[in-house]
Amino acid sequence: MVLADLGAEVLRVDRASTVRPGRRASAFDVMGRSRQSIGVDLKSPEGVEVVLRLVETADVLTEGFRPGVTERLGVGPDVCLERNPKLVYGRMTGWGQEGPYASRAGHDINYIALSGALSMIGREGEAPVPPVNFLGDFGGGGMLLALGVVAALFEAQRSGHGQVVDAAMVDGAALLASMAWGVVASGGWGPRGTNLLDTGAWYYDAYQCADGEYVSLGSLEPQFYAQMLELTGLAADVDGRGPLPDPGERSTWPAMKGRMADLMRTKTRAEWCAIMEGTDVCFAPVLSVAEAPDHPHNKHRGTFVEVGGVVQPGPAPRFSRSVAGTPTPPVAPGAQTDGILAGIGYTPEDIAGLRSTGAIA
Repeated sequence: MVLADLGAEVLRVDRASTVRPGRRASAFDVMGRSRQSIGVDLKSPEGVEVVLRLVETADVLTEGFRPGVTERLGVGPDVCLERNPKLVYGRMTGWGQEGPYASRAGHDINYIALSGALSMIGREGEAPVPPVNFLGDFGGGGMLLALGVVAALFEAQRSGHGQVVDAAMVDGAALLASMAWGVVASGGWGPRGTNLLDTGAWYYDAYQCADGEYVSLGSLEPQFYAQMLELTGLAADVDGRGPLPDPGERSTWPAMKGRMADLMRTKTRAEWCAIMEGTDVCFAPVLSVAEAPDHPHNKHRGTFVEVGGVVQPGPAPRFSRSVAGTPTPPVAPGAQTDGILAGIGYTPEDIAGLRSTGAIA
């Protein structure tokens, strides 16, 4: 999806068995936007040849099978690079192409657990909290694969040679936590939920308001911290609990967190927004997915777009000249099979023959 958003022409090779006459694409398949689809049976020699013919004119092939599967199917990197020496062959797995876990099944929660990243996420005294599947599948997985593909394409322009990009979610999740590893090495990382950015600090957290909604505070720097004290009233001891401790004194954080929580529950989210918006407190309301698209800042930026009647995040980042355009709705598996094959030299008779054997759909 990211590569397509950035302007790449993306063709998805779907299993022939998923192609059904009259089948419509789901508009809710947000990640399936802006690409074409061809239905191929990779257990058929003729189907394998179709993919290899596509490889001859492609810049990139990406695959998400377990290690060794594409080799067994006949579309592994050696075969593909022989057909197209400049091809970038991207491989996406959880555990990587090698190692004791390489052939095991897994999901995002397992990959980020083994990387050490999951152990850092959550509140003090509670179990680790999986951050949905954003950290492994998407941040440490697909996003880093996309970056690796772009880097390999840039290198291929210089060297004239393609290569394999081995993207593993366990590696990517570890990489995303690099800053924390530096803090750990310095001896400055405490138990989960007691650190500056993991809800340990009372001035960096999300707090519930009087109406049950939440606001986020991130008043780390001295000037932002001072403004937060002024606007909440804490600088004037508005709650009558006495002077404030030094913000860097960790032993006082739990008590101050309770004090701040009580204070934030005295007003609604809208009231706190009226007080803090437009300031440098480092504040923002915690918006639901229903609310976020309608926030004035997001509307001004065009952060969300509507594709096929479905509101969804728009392409990012932005470019000043080579604008990729608005995403297009997802298509059903195999929707462009005939047109794609015709474009690489298959005649109508060839296509009919492939369809009759089940090699394509």
